[in-house]
Formats: sequence, C-alpha cells, structure tokens
Amino acid sequence: MLNGRIVRSWGAPVSCLMMPFQARFSSLFAAALALGVCAGAIAQAQNAGSTNPPAPPQSSTSQRSSQSQPASSSQGSSAQSANYGVYVQVDPLAKVRYDNRWDVSLGFAYDHMKAGPSLLQGANLGGLDGDASFWLNRHWGLEGSGRAYVGTSGTQVNHRNGNGGDLQGPMVKQYFFVAGPEWLGPHNKHGAILAHAMFGGVYGNFQKDLLGQEPGYFGFYYNQIAPATIIGGSFDLNRSEHWVFRINPDAVITHYNYQPAPIPTSPPTFPPSFSQYDVNFAISAGLEYKFTRAKRSTKKANWVSGW
Repeated sequence: MLNGRIVRSWGAPVSCLMMPFQARFSSLFAAALALGVCAGAIAQAQNAGSTNPPAPPQSSTSQRSSQSQPASSSQGSSAQSANYGVYVQVDPLAKVRYDNRWDVSLGFAYDHMKAGPSLLQGANLGGLDGDASFWLNRHWGLEGSGRAYVGTSGTQVNHRNGNGGDLQGPMVKQYFFVAGPEWLGPHNKHGAILAHAMFGGVYGNFQKDLLGQEPGYFGFYYNQIAPATIIGGSFDLNRSEHWVFRINPDAVITHYNYQPAPIPTSPPTFPPSFSQYDVNFAISAGLEYKFTRAKRSTKKANWVSGW
C-alpha cells in the first residue's frame, strides 16, 4: 500500500492562499536587489569624480609669472656667459697662403758618410741645416743651404797610435754650401711637398785627429774642398700663417780626391791619387718661418691654397 500525505479538508484554503504570497515575495526581493546594485554603482561613480576635481582656472598673476620664467632663465644664461666668457672657435691655419717671397728654416741634421773610399765603417754625423728660399712665382724658387756635420769615424788597420795600436774614432767634419732650384708641389693649408736640387761644394776636414800623419794610412781622404750635390725635398706641416714644421730628406753626393798611403821608400813614394763619387743619406727636422709681407704674386688665382 502506497504511503501518501492527505491534506485535510480544512487546510486546503490555507494552501491556496500561501502560494500567491510566495510568488509576490520573490518578485519584491528581486526588485529590491536590483535597486541596491544600481544605487551602489551610482555612489561609486560619484566617489571617483570627487577624487579628481577639475583644475581651477589660473589667475592673470600666475600667467604673468609663468611667462616671465623663460625671460629670467635667458637673462641668467647671458649673465653666466658674461662671467665666464664666450667660446670662440679659431682656425690657426685660416690665413695660410703660398704667396710669400722669402722664407728661412733651421733644423737639427743627421748625415751618414764614409771618410774614405774603401772604409767598411761609416760615420754618423750630427749638426745643423740652414736653408733660405726666394720664390720667383707660384711654383718655382731659388734655395740656398748651408749645412755643418760633425762626428767620429772608424778607420782601417793602421798601427799608428802612440802606443803602437790602431788609432780609433778620429773626428771628421763636413761643411756644405749649395744652391739651386726649388719646386712647390701639392699643397694646401695643412702642408706641402717640395723638391729641390742644389749644387755647390763641401769642405771636408778629415785630418784633425790623425796625429799629423798621412790620412792614407787610415784610409781617409785628406782635407779638401770638393764638388757636392744635394737632391731631395721637404715635407712641410703648417702650424700657423708664419710657422712651419719641416723635414728635409736628401741624397748627398760628394766627389772627394783620395791619396793612398806612401810607399815606405827613401824618399817615400806616393801612389797616384784618384777621385771617387760617394752617395750618402742625410735628413733634418726643424722650423721654417715665412715672411708674408713681401708677396710673390698679386693675383688671387696664383696663391690660394691648393693647385
């Protein structure tokens, strides 16, 4: 037999009355919940607006103060520049020209040479190199040079020292006096390359420390004036309108006469003398000064830096 709940007849009207009330209560609860949610959203929006209030309008006084700030800052920078000075860029080579008529140079010099025709040991000499140039036109001029070199040289076996040994390291000297054409090659405001060929003479002093004996015993030339030629050039590095750093590499050609040692007879017999060309290397480095008052050309096309 099935179990079931039987509603009594007197309770049926109560159930009918409670069912519509429950439906109405659910509807009212949903409507109240929706109103609560809407009210919370509106309150949150109002709070966000209150945290970022609109900026108040600026007054005319504040506008004038903000406009005056750039002017005051520029005045401050001007005052600072007046106190510390203004940096001005200056080009020391801006006035470099190749229109000067005269220039002179002086430098420390080195020369390698042999004091005799058959010596195995060369002589390394040091000294001074002085040059002067007179320019005829844009590219061509005349150059004169005076050079002095001093040093010691090796000798051949001689047994001519006071104690019976070899005389070693006698001093030798050379003095050059030459002149010739000079050519101005590629050049600009920074530097120039020049070439020259000079001809003249050289005085060689080889017997100073030979104890009064014949230079042929030592394989040396005797003291003499001989023909000389210097062929080379110059590398110029301009430092200003007047001053130039100069390097002169040269080939030095000399033509000395040699007298061999006498044959020990009574009286001594001298073999025939002969002359020989020697080609040696020399270099110098120093300063050149340009005299810019006297010009070698008045045409701008002839002296503007460059070709």
